[in-house]
Formats: sequence, C-alpha cells, structure tokens
Amino acid sequence: MNEHASREIRAIVDAVYRSESRRVFATLIRLLGDFDVAEEALHDAFSAALEQWPRDGVPANARAWLVSTGRFKAIDGLRRRARFDSLDDFAEHAENIPDESAAPDGEGIADDRLRLMFTCCHPALSPDAQVALTLREVCGLSTEEIAQAFLSAAPTVAQRIVRAKSKIRDAGIPYRVPPPEELPQRIDSVLRVIYLVFNEGYSASSGESLTRHDVSGEAIRLARLLFELLPGPEPEAMGLLALMLLHESRRAARTSPSGDLILLDEQDRGRWNRAQIAEGIALIERALPLRRPGAYCLQAAIAAVHADAPDSAATDWAQIVALYDLLAQAEPSPVIELNRAVAVAMRDGPLAGLALVDAILARGVLSDYRLAHAARADLCRRLGKNADARESYQRALVLTRQEPERRFLERRLGELKN
Repeated sequence: MNEHASREIRAIVDAVYRSESRRVFATLIRLLGDFDVAEEALHDAFSAALEQWPRDGVPANARAWLVSTGRFKAIDGLRRRARFDSLDDFAEHAENIPDESAAPDGEGIADDRLRLMFTCCHPALSPDAQVALTLREVCGLSTEEIAQAFLSAAPTVAQRIVRAKSKIRDAGIPYRVPPPEELPQRIDSVLRVIYLVFNEGYSASSGESLTRHDVSGEAIRLARLLFELLPGPEPEAMGLLALMLLHESRRAARTSPSGDLILLDEQDRGRWNRAQIAEGIALIERALPLRRPGAYCLQAAIAAVHADAPDSAATDWAQIVALYDLLAQAEPSPVIELNRAVAVAMRDGPLAGLALVDAILARGVLSDYRLAHAARADLCRRLGKNADARESYQRALVLTRQEPERRFLERRLGELKN
C-alpha cells in the first residue's frame, strides 16, 4: 500500500475512534466486566485496526469488528494470565465472555452507553464521583476537561475517578439499567451528568473550537434514550431535553465562518434551527404543568423566551429575571446568580448588574470563573469604566483556555480607549 493510501486509512481509523470508541468501550465493559480490562482491550482493538485495515480493508461494520477484536485480545490476555498464575478462574472467565460479533448493530433502549451511565451514576458513589466517572468513561473527556467543568483541580478529579472505579469493582455494582421501580430515585444524578456532557460540547472548555458537536449530540441522544426508557412522564427529563435542544438550535449562529465567537444579541436568528426550537418549546410546554418546575424546566423556559424573541431588542428581560428568581430558589448557585445579574443588567441597566456581579465576586466563590470576570468587564465597558473593564478582561484571559473566547476577549481589550 502506498503512502497516500496508508494516510487515508489512518484518517479513517482516527475518524472511527472519534465517533465509535466510547460505544465500543461501553460494550467491552459489559462483556468483560472491568473498566481497566475494557480500556486495554479498546486500545488493542484500535492498534489492530491500524495494522490490519491497511492490508485487509476497512470492515463493513467497524464497530462490530472492534468489539470482536477487543474481546479476542482480552480473552487472549486472560488465558495468558491464567497460565502464568495457574488460576482457573481467569480461564473460566475467558471462556464465559459472550461473542456478539453476529448480533445486530443497535439494541434500542438496551443501549450499552446508557447501561454504563447508570453504572457510573450508582448511588453508592458520591455525586462528584458519578459525574467525573461518567464524563471520563462514557464520553471520553480528559481529566483536564472534566476539571474545567467542575471548576476543580485535575489531580482531584483523577483521584475521584480512580476511587470510583475501585468502588464499582469492590462493591460488585451491576452493569445494568435499573428496573422501573428504581428509576425515579436514580434519575437526578443521570440528568446532571447528561447536562454537564452537553455543556462541554456546547461550549468546549478548551481547544481551537468553540463547540464539540459530537459531544453535545451524544448528550442529546442519551437524553432521548432516557426519556424513552422512563415508565411515565418525568418533567425534569423533558425539561433537560428541551433545554439542550433550545441551546443547540443556536449552534450555527454562534460562530463566524472563521470560527470567532458571536454573542447572543449579535447572532443572525435566521440561522437558528427552527425545528429544534419547536421541539424544545413543545417539550417544555408539556413539562411545566406536570408539577412545580425544577431547575431544568426553568432553564428551558428561559431559553424559550430567547427563542421566542424575533431579535435581541424584543427579548422579554422582565420575564427572564422572574424565571431566574424561581431558578435561584430551586437550585441556589453562584453561577445562576451571575446569569441573573446579567439579565438584571439587560432589564435595569449595566450599573444595577455590575453591583450584583461585584457582590458575587466579593464572596470569592467565582474568583476563578472566567465568565464572571468577562461579564464584569462587559458591564464596565458599557459604563465607560475602561480601566476596570481592562483589568477584568485581562483576568478573564488568564482563565480562558478556549481559543475563540480568547480571540473575542483580546478584541474587546483592543477596542477599549485609554
């Protein structure tokens, strides 16, 4: 095979890794019953693909080939270990690993990634460990990306993941979707995880691109699966799906052709996805009457107000502030306070918003949160407080790891008059 063809195959393998690796990994965990064994099998399978596909061609069903190959590599390793350690249980385990290479691709609701998500979100794990483990194992985010989502240190997140894996192994936590009677008590942590996954895809924590469509798309897919799985209407599951669809509807308008950030009030609303908006609004209208609205329903309602406005000037900021008031009661959070402060600034003027933002920053809870400093900088800019704006833009720049945001902040700094 010539060098050009070899590069093409390598590009195909890379593309398959990006699109299929976490699905393959989830299935391998179900088959092999161990995170670390499945991770090694995944890497062995892709190594084999790099070696064999240039010679044999790309298989028609790459995912099934990778699962079968990873399974074979794991069994081979278990057999070698059994011979080396003289332990019969390893050999017996190897012989009992099922072969699903002939199974149809796709099992409907019995989705391996959904199974894996419920395992990672088991109540025996702490909430932070549930989220960190799911983001790492279900979605394949790096420890650094998860730390950014947590506003935490990478070593702390790494320790959570290691401890969570050990807990699952030592406690024999089952790899399954809970039965219907257990679903209500398990749903909150799963929804929280799905939302964090979506946020990483909708506004990537680092890198050259503002968004990661594969990650946010996977979150929406998982939310749909969860919605279908639940035995009855769950308002917060509907609210989360609505919220993600309404946010995702803006994706095409959020960046320029060169990849630069475009703020909400400057976006071409003709590029918003009207089908996603219609679906999101229909979901939230169905969810809100079911019971007292929770955090996801309220956030979706806020997004729906934005979606309803034909342009930024027509936005009903009074209604948005009122919804943030309810949201702050349902789920108190300094980030929600910050978002409310920005809405107050749009309703009552930048001076009112700045007072609220300064009060939040004075407590120290968001001192390392780049968006808090960026919001303060914008309010100071609008008030003509250029020295204060410059200081806050510079602080936001120090904390920003995403290139489109960095370029936006640098442009704002350059526009400030001395």
